[in-house]
Amino acid sequence: MNRATLFLFTLAFTAPAFAAPSMPIADGPFAPDWESLKQYRFPAWFRDAKFGIWAHWSAQCVPEQGDWYARGMYQEGSGQYKYHVEHYGHPSVFGFKDICSLWTAANWEPDRLIDLYKRAGARYFVALANHHCNFDCWDSTYHEWNSVNVGPKKDIVGKWAVAARKQGLRFGVTVHSARSWSWYEVTRDSDKTGPLTGVPYDGVLTKADGKGQWWEGLDPQELYCRPHEPGAPPSEAYIRHWFLRTKDLIDKYRPDLLYFDDSMLPLGDAGMRIAAHYYNAGEQWHQGKIETVLTTKGMPPELRGTLVWDIERGISDRIEPYPWQTDTCIGVWHYLAGCQYKSAQTVIGMLADIVSKNGNLLLNIPVRGDGTIDADEIRFLDEMADWMDVNSEAIYGTRPWIVFGEGPSKGRGGQFNEGNQRAYTSRDIRFTTRRGALYAIALGWPDSGTLTIRSLAKLPETRGQVTAVKLLGHRGPLGWVHNEGGLTITLPTDKPCDYAYSLKITGKHLTEFRPDLVPTETATIVTPDAGGNLTLDTSTAELHGDEIRFETRTTRENVGFWNRATDWVSWRIKLPSAGAFDVTAECATAAGATELVLEVAGQQLTGQVPSTGDWDKYATVPFGKLTLDKPGEYVLSVRPKNPQTWRPVNLIAVNMSTAK
Repeated sequence: MNRATLFLFTLAFTAPAFAAPSMPIADGPFAPDWESLKQYRFPAWFRDAKFGIWAHWSAQCVPEQGDWYARGMYQEGSGQYKYHVEHYGHPSVFGFKDICSLWTAANWEPDRLIDLYKRAGARYFVALANHHCNFDCWDSTYHEWNSVNVGPKKDIVGKWAVAARKQGLRFGVTVHSARSWSWYEVTRDSDKTGPLTGVPYDGVLTKADGKGQWWEGLDPQELYCRPHEPGAPPSEAYIRHWFLRTKDLIDKYRPDLLYFDDSMLPLGDAGMRIAAHYYNAGEQWHQGKIETVLTTKGMPPELRGTLVWDIERGISDRIEPYPWQTDTCIGVWHYLAGCQYKSAQTVIGMLADIVSKNGNLLLNIPVRGDGTIDADEIRFLDEMADWMDVNSEAIYGTRPWIVFGEGPSKGRGGQFNEGNQRAYTSRDIRFTTRRGALYAIALGWPDSGTLTIRSLAKLPETRGQVTAVKLLGHRGPLGWVHNEGGLTITLPTDKPCDYAYSLKITGKHLTEFRPDLVPTETATIVTPDAGGNLTLDTSTAELHGDEIRFETRTTRENVGFWNRATDWVSWRIKLPSAGAFDVTAECATAAGATELVLEVAGQQLTGQVPSTGDWDKYATVPFGKLTLDKPGEYVLSVRPKNPQTWRPVNLIAVNMSTAK
């Protein structure tokens, strides 16, 4: 799995083309070009499923040291290298090929795990077929380094498929091996320091070197992608081998979903031919009906109707015209002992947000090398099951409404931005629709006991009449008022579940509402307290820029990752009367002193932020006196003053106190 954008590949643009006979595809309407793939139509099962679980499980999980172990163990000085040397020996002698032999899957019970996943709400299950480590987790016809020949001596993908389909789940596979060519170049490196300086790692071993070894008869070069110049484009033999392996996987297991960990389609024409083969074969399996789903990353808008666009560890920030998918994990992709997992509350909030925008969530539950999951993961799945028992009606089979939601926590679109998403509040609501009903999923429980849905503000005439409001999981009636301010609901004393509460709203012509006419942003306007003071904190802030985001470092949320001088933060304030204020801010920086400028109503105040020596140690920064000479609404912004001298700052709040 790609952990970050740091490791980029250009295989799709450097791969040579092949004649059709060397890479044959199934007959059918789809040809290996984008124009032909535009015939694709998204199957109803995927649009209805909304939630899938993924077992990102392979030999890399044996050491329980997290992601990319098969690469990190060859990078001298890395934590995984140090762990490997300490526990297994030097990678010139004991390499990843040997880790593969240790993968026994001795305690793996696929039926039990699938039962847990289904109970937690998954409607499809996805197995890792191979990773960048280039080891096939199935009875691979074209690749001898596979789970039937080496390690478990089991057809992992085959057994997953049987277990999932027995439980009525759709079954998918993920293929990551198009990246192995570049990813594995480190296996032929060597230490730069120490007693084994210059001794090559085991990526240089050949089949002949295996005589008398456990791997006798196997060729390490097939696993490690053959010696080549670093950065060289993949060879024709490598690409054709990848094509045959992937086609073998498709033809053997007939997956409902095929996932590529690539930008666009992998390896040029080879990836395009796999897409056409998969769609054509799928039509043959399903008597001319399109039931297969192909997902990949980095799709431009004009091609997103050809397959499912996947956003890794991120979201879309809008309702997408085509179904799409987020893939993420409760921790790290490969099992890491002691990993701190996402909470069920976090994942449920993500699920509601994603579904409201026409997306699906594919969630990885890391599996130990022996085939088990830990107690915290089981607890997580149980909490998901409890929530789904109450709220699944608002998720499965739904479609987007006119807007995806309302509230201050809207999220930023794009890959690898999970850390940019601020905590949801009781004002954050996500909408779905199903069979004429509108579902409003409140992502927090209001302390006041009442919830107002501003997007349902009553418009002139008689359109959009609400006739009934029900809280899923609650048996009794609810009090509600529908007027020009919105739909205000009086909630019961007892919550029906622990988090994210689904309201089912029925009536006449609800989809004729125009939420775009409703000023929902007024929910985040800050007004003075009883003493005339204003506190501008993260609960009402709007962030602007590429990196700046909300984070929680201590007990209070702060604005952080303010690394760029082009990023800034703002608030909307409303004063009932003119006033003068002494303005301060609570700031921390371990990067050195810097300056902030506060702007409002044409006035500028400068604050000198001292170095506090720690990101969690905050100082009060004075900005001076601010005078607003008339009542009304204002936008107050805080920006870096000088880009050349800017140093990153953490900001908890701006305080406006009535001037003495």
